Amino acid sequence: MWYYIIKIGISALTIVLVSEVAKRSSVFGALIASLPLTSLLAILWMHFEKTQDTAIAQLSQSIFFLVLPSLAFFVLFPFLLNRGIAFWVSFLLASGATIVLYFLLIAILKHYNIAAL
Repeated sequence: MWYYIIKIGISALTIVLVSEVAKRSSVFGALIASLPLTSLLAILWMHFEKTQDTAIAQLSQSIFFLVLPSLAFFVLFPFLLNRGIAFWVSFLLASGATIVLYFLLIAILKHYNIAAL
């Protein structure tokens, strides 16, 4: 039980750190947020839990492919905000576009028999 509490605590502190740094400096906040913190934490937790290296490698490879469509959010979201579209509308449209791109990428990978996911 303590192990899960520690995992949650470290993960939550990481998120709080990013948001607090971003309040003071958008550049440093973006720098920290651009690090694959969630992925790194998941990989480390899996290693500490003695998960097989092949499973960790598969996770890492899958993350690589799924990062590509997620980048669309960071292009579309500020584009919409800068055009005067309301925050939540921009957020939902960018999120929806990202989800569509996830499904499109998965379909493309399956079509070409790329075993990435």
